[in-house]
Parts: sequence; structure tokens; C-alpha cells
Amino acid sequence: MRRHPGVLALQGNFAKHQEMLESLGVTTRLIKKPEELADCDGLILPGGESTTLTKLLRLYGFYEPLRDFSRNFPIMGTCAGMILVASQVDDDRVKPLQIINIAVARNAYGRQIDSFITEIDAACLGNGASFRSIFIRAPQIQETGPEVDVLMEYGGRPVMVRNKNVLALAFHPELTNDSRIHRYFLEDF
Repeated sequence: MRRHPGVLALQGNFAKHQEMLESLGVTTRLIKKPEELADCDGLILPGGESTTLTKLLRLYGFYEPLRDFSRNFPIMGTCAGMILVASQVDDDRVKPLQIINIAVARNAYGRQIDSFITEIDAACLGNGASFRSIFIRAPQIQETGPEVDVLMEYGGRPVMVRNKNVLALAFHPELTNDSRIHRYFLEDF
């Protein structure tokens, strides 16, 4: 199990990820500077606003340190975090890290008013149970590379994918009381 995961804390819903991880008994570090990555053995890129996060990643010099980190440690990107880990994004204002071979469309599930909650088959998490998934201005995975495993789908589209040590989700598991996805991130990488 990962013992020292970090959560990128530049913008977005980082506090809820920290709460979820700490409820699982792991000490979590909020990452605000690239050099703080050295104290982590995993990292979550939270939801937020992907164009703002792009500006902040540039401002603080995170691009190369995050790419280097991803070569050795697991990364989970949720919502805007998924947009950032993608290889392609449909918006030129966003510069993705290109660490998982997926093409993503920002806000493809609709605007804020179109946000929704749905149960999705989560056999990948064990027990064959569903997962209560919260989509808020959610991005949509348009394409996946052949090396990318689709772990969960909604409406025939992937919403949770994995390639080696990168996990990407279109929804917000940190807004539920269900810790299975965070536990999967901590234990199965």
C-alpha cells in the first residue's frame, strides 16, 4: 500500500481527496511546489478547471517534474486531472502532460447545470458492485490507445481507464463516501 501519496494542491478539489486518503489511514501531503514530489510515492491530480491548472502548472514549473514522477510512481487524474494526464485534448488552451494515451473532450457531458450522479458497474473494484459516480462538467474520453485498459464505462464510453501506473477518471470519486477507487489507487499499483 502506498504510504505517502500526494495531492496536487494548486487549484480544485484537492481537500476532498486528502480527506478520503486520510480516512484510509495514510498520511497525505498537499503538493504546491515541484520539489515536494520527492516526498511522495503516488500523486492525485484533482478536478478543478483545466485551463487554470494549465496556467498554474506552467507558472510553477510542474510539467517536466510531473512527467518524471509518472515514470516511477502512480498518478490518478480525476475530471480536470484526467484532462491533464491525457495525450490529446480538444482545447488548445490546455497543455496535457501526455502520460496516458487517451484523447479527451472537455465538458463533453455538459455544462454545470447538466451535472449528474449515476451508478456504474464497478467489477474492476471487486464484488461486482456498482460505484456511485458524480459527473460535474465532466470530460469525455473520445479515444484510447491499444495499451489502455478500460476499467469502467458509462453510455458505451470509457470513464475510468488505466495504463501501467496512470489511472484516469471522468468523474469525482472523492465526493462520495465510497473509498474503493482511492483504495485501488493505493493498493493495486
